Amino acid sequence: MATTMGGAGRPDGPGRPRTAPDGPGRPRTEGELTDPWVALAADTDPGEQVGALRRAHEVFTSAGRLERPVRTVVGESWLRSARARVSPDGAPAVEFGADELGPYREAHPLARAMPVIRELMGAYATDGEHLLAVCDAQGRLLWVEGHAVARRRAGAMNFVEGARWAESVAGTNAPGTAIAVDRPVQVFAAEHFLRPVQQWTCAAAPLHDPHTGRVLGAVDITGGDRLAHPHSLAFVQAVARAAESQLALLAPAADRGSVRLSALGRDEALLVAGDRRIRLSRRHSEILVALARRPEGLSGEELLIDLYEDESAPPVTLRAELSRLRRLLGPDLLHSRPYRLAAPVDADFDTVARRLGSGAVAAALEAYAGPLLPGSRAPSVVRLRHRIADQLRAALIARSDPGLLADWAYSPWGEDDLAVWRALAGAVPEGQRPALLARVRGLDAEQGG
Repeated sequence: MATTMGGAGRPDGPGRPRTAPDGPGRPRTEGELTDPWVALAADTDPGEQVGALRRAHEVFTSAGRLERPVRTVVGESWLRSARARVSPDGAPAVEFGADELGPYREAHPLARAMPVIRELMGAYATDGEHLLAVCDAQGRLLWVEGHAVARRRAGAMNFVEGARWAESVAGTNAPGTAIAVDRPVQVFAAEHFLRPVQQWTCAAAPLHDPHTGRVLGAVDITGGDRLAHPHSLAFVQAVARAAESQLALLAPAADRGSVRLSALGRDEALLVAGDRRIRLSRRHSEILVALARRPEGLSGEELLIDLYEDESAPPVTLRAELSRLRRLLGPDLLHSRPYRLAAPVDADFDTVARRLGSGAVAAALEAYAGPLLPGSRAPSVVRLRHRIADQLRAALIARSDPGLLADWAYSPWGEDDLAVWRALAGAVPEGQRPALLARVRGLDAEQGG
């Protein structure tokens, strides 16, 4: 696919200037024209811009060529949408029914931020004939509120609670793209990849866990062309900051006396204890994972077996590591005889296991940030890493949901997973199968099938 901008046929990366009328023939760069995350400059005529964007969209979807006036952030999103084989005439699927949506969003961390989001945005959305929406990190809309007429219109394109608007399935859109790039972003009219969405304009900002920095979802304002004003993006950014501040205020009361351990998708675990955030070395990460799995404690001999491939590793090596870890954590948190943690541990890998155990496969996948301590060779960590991944992928294959399977298949840890790619090829509509079957054949050949 060609990735050129304008008639010159040259790549247009984030730093390349674009020209636009600015008085008597003076070109100006994208940075001068506007903040690159804002859809329109104050002096741009929305009607003219809509027409130009629609023509550019038709060129891209028919010929794969990016042309002016497509912004860099939008062009890159269109390319990702095309690679994900999103149909420009499609509609996002509703993944959560009412019976599953209610319990899921009640338990979601963003539920605690909804009162402040409603306070700041609710009247603005209703009075301005807009919608406020909050999605999770997978792009699933958990709350869609606001003007009644706007809600009915949005329902026609499945912008409804329970629908999935991740960029990989819904193309370029503010909440999905904000999550994809982890930046506040505005999407105007025909900048949307899906044609049915091009009568709308939206602005969204990602929402983060204030302690770990992990993306929890996004907050979005959706409506007409008036939302293309730069103030809309600034407004939604301010709401996101307020929501994150609210989560930070509520978290200590909710988590008092507990310890949180994040070890999925990272080689060095993050421990959050009260207001302390401690990044652990790999060996200390392995020790904490082992102790979190055994709250009753482990003897020194048991820890040696759990942590060292070499059975002849001297106990003094482990004692030295434990001594350093105790100095780091403090004696009130790490006890000995047996070695154990003094406070309950809320570990991210246990969250995945609990959700799988309750049948909440989508929620388990959302909590799975990647393989457990992927660089570790500690025997107990390797066993647990494989167990979590195998149980989750088996549940995904059994569920046969194309969106969930695609999330796994297109992740760094799933790109060579033949069983998941085969399941995905069988779950998607027939028109999307050829490319997936080609991927299956390629993996089959590589893996000696």
